[in-house]
Amino acid sequence: MIRADGAARGNPGPAACGAVLVDASLPGAFEPDAAPLAVVARALGTRTNNVAEYTGVLLALRLAQRLGAAEVDLVLDSNLVVEQLNLRWKVRDAKLRPLFAEVRRLLAGFQRWSAVHEPRQRNRAADALCNLALDDPEAAAEAERRFAGRLAKRDGAPLTPGPGGGEATDVPGQPGLFEPGG
Repeated sequence: MIRADGAARGNPGPAACGAVLVDASLPGAFEPDAAPLAVVARALGTRTNNVAEYTGVLLALRLAQRLGAAEVDLVLDSNLVVEQLNLRWKVRDAKLRPLFAEVRRLLAGFQRWSAVHEPRQRNRAADALCNLALDDPEAAAEAERRFAGRLAKRDGAPLTPGPGGGEATDVPGQPGLFEPGG
């Protein structure tokens, strides 16, 4: 299960994304404060809020794939992203189209997926990771590394973070996302 969020202070403005990945088979997995298996906390440079929202989903899905997830439930506070992923709303913003296409491509690789909307107050863990990435990118990168280290110890194989602390280095339609000032 993935709770993801994106934030921009200004629109566009300094942006970040955050996500928690939770083992949905555990009791209480869908509670807002369920213990995460892994996290994403990434500063994104200057972006719009909706780009940050999609980027959080995309990075979390990539991480879920690396963790071997067969199914994924997205729990998001962005109604726009939920409605677009469920094909009820069109993607009109040109900046979102490549992100939408990549997220849908990744979702097709899972045996089952769902995307549901929940109020922001139930998405507080992902929201806190967004704010951490905005306020203290070094601490955010450390949070990602800490969870990656726990997984490596558990599974006996490294999950090596890339630039900015996470695993992804490219995001469709967002050139320079992981370059300084990008």
